[in-house]
Amino acid sequence: MLLDETRPASDVEIYFARSLGFGLLTIAVLTVMLTGSIPLTSTLSEPVTADDSDPKAPYAVPTLTVTSVFHAASAIYAYTWYLATDKAVFAVALVGSSAVAAVGLWCVLFASSRGKISRKTGADKRTTGFPFKNKEAAKKHARKEL
Repeated sequence: MLLDETRPASDVEIYFARSLGFGLLTIAVLTVMLTGSIPLTSTLSEPVTADDSDPKAPYAVPTLTVTSVFHAASAIYAYTWYLATDKAVFAVALVGSSAVAAVGLWCVLFASSRGKISRKTGADKRTTGFPFKNKEAAKKHARKEL
């Protein structure tokens, strides 16, 4: 553990050191965001509750976005190291970080109040008629015409 002579760092040591640096930068950004030092919106349109189950908590979506970006960057970083060294530890890191980033992206898109999925019908609110018919939109337009 304690060596008298110096030696160059191994690939795994360099990877872990840089990953720690990415993690510390992410924690620093989250700390600044969660203290409220950075205003995320210019006005509040609805009152904010402090309830943990409320997806409209003021910093829930930005925090989730920052951590998802961190895990996506970690996955890309692990991928570049895997291509350069062909070591399995980087492939494992790639799979783990990619999975967490994908779950975070899914939560930002669908599990938050800013999601685009209708809670009533489960249909995407942004759908169009190309190349398939949008039956849900056709039903809404048919009701409006009556």
